[in-house]
Amino acid sequence: MASENQWKPNGTKRNTLSIHVVTWNVASAAPPLDLSDLLHLNNPNQNKDIYVIGLQEMNSGIIRLLSDTAFEDPWSSFFMDVLSPLSFIKISHVRMQGLLLLVFAKYQHLPFIQILSTKSTPTGLYGYWGNKGGVNICLKLYGYYVSIINCHLPPHVSNNDQRLEHFDRILEMQNFKRYDIPNILDHDLILWFGDMNFRIEDFGLHFVRESITNQHYSDLWEKDQLSIAKKHDSLLREFQEGPLNFPPTYKFDRNSNNYDTRLAWLQSSYLHFLCSWDDRPTPPRPTYWLRCEKKRKPAWTDRILWRLKRQPKAKPLNPNLPAPYFSLSLKSYISHMMYDISDHKPVTGTFDLEFNPLMSVPLVTMLPESLWTMENDMLISYSSTPDFLSSPWDWIGLYKVGMRHINDYVSYVWVGDNQISFSDNLKQVYISINNIPETEDQFLLCYYSNNLNSVVGISKPFKIPLRFFLDNSLNEAKPQI
Repeated sequence: MASENQWKPNGTKRNTLSIHVVTWNVASAAPPLDLSDLLHLNNPNQNKDIYVIGLQEMNSGIIRLLSDTAFEDPWSSFFMDVLSPLSFIKISHVRMQGLLLLVFAKYQHLPFIQILSTKSTPTGLYGYWGNKGGVNICLKLYGYYVSIINCHLPPHVSNNDQRLEHFDRILEMQNFKRYDIPNILDHDLILWFGDMNFRIEDFGLHFVRESITNQHYSDLWEKDQLSIAKKHDSLLREFQEGPLNFPPTYKFDRNSNNYDTRLAWLQSSYLHFLCSWDDRPTPPRPTYWLRCEKKRKPAWTDRILWRLKRQPKAKPLNPNLPAPYFSLSLKSYISHMMYDISDHKPVTGTFDLEFNPLMSVPLVTMLPESLWTMENDMLISYSSTPDFLSSPWDWIGLYKVGMRHINDYVSYVWVGDNQISFSDNLKQVYISINNIPETEDQFLLCYYSNNLNSVVGISKPFKIPLRFFLDNSLNEAKPQI
């Protein structure tokens, strides 16, 4: 299933990125032991470039939120443990109570990804509470604007109008303070996913379950609230979705693949009141509870949508700029029934993004091949493009290959403080390696721009020659006898 721009210029080299999107309402559960199926790690032929992961209903109790603020939350830490050995780096995240949005990318793409903005939009309790709402990461990917939204909309079949209102409100609130960021509807791609809570109307519980058992999912599509809303809302109709050829993802008994069979127990204070009012003896405590059946009808609450910007038919006025071409094709849209820690099943969508890069040269080029050492310092050479605006607060980090996130450096240096050589095309700074243990590990150098809040240059992997460590050991003061 493909979505493509109308204008496809010829003769330009195109890039293709594989993007894997995950949405999962985890119902306050901790991560399971194995997420290989969720992340498509069992298929060696699927080479991913970017992971976009959205979770809902993470444990957001006061103690847990304080702990997650001071330390890494368990889910983020788990995903980094799994993906960092595969050369994925967490490039951005945003959290609002139980909502979490993570973006991982292969390290070679870092200089071409600029994080523009992160935003939280609460819609619960008249817009003051973040138990419902959306979180957004806005970025530039090889020169194209991309917005990513993870949302949690109001529940229950009767609240469909409220769901649509929250959808519109989240979209309207994605305004950006920076003047150079266009309106979200002018972004080249919007990825929108989450627990949208749309339900199946009219059909009874028995018919819905029979259709699922017989895998007649198409019998239920016409009464899916999101599908119905698209027929009447022109803006919502612009958001595309893959076919729902998988079982509804809600509501399940935990630790099973059985749809909701629970019997709810409700305390009957009214029963106690009646007995006291007419002087009848108060029933024993066990009968204070009424047993009532409350089975939820299955529904596709967990969805992944996308919207491509409508492209003008006219060619660009500047012939020196690469002609834009931006095409997104859906390769997979499935649920993962094997995970049972929640009453929701996770849903994933895998996309191929094909485009002509509007940015093909990094703003900063690191030159580790010219490394040399002086006492306890390593000299780094780099060059930048003429249009790159540096800042005294820019810094260069030294990382081991397999780093988890941008702050996971071994050592770093402020570019403005430690610069020792400057020319039109080449700059040099020194970085301390005094605290780096002798190792055969490979390293990377990353240049972080304070103005752009992103990595704008990255080196190829390299090893620090052992003679560097030997030189350092010779320079250490010997103990006096």
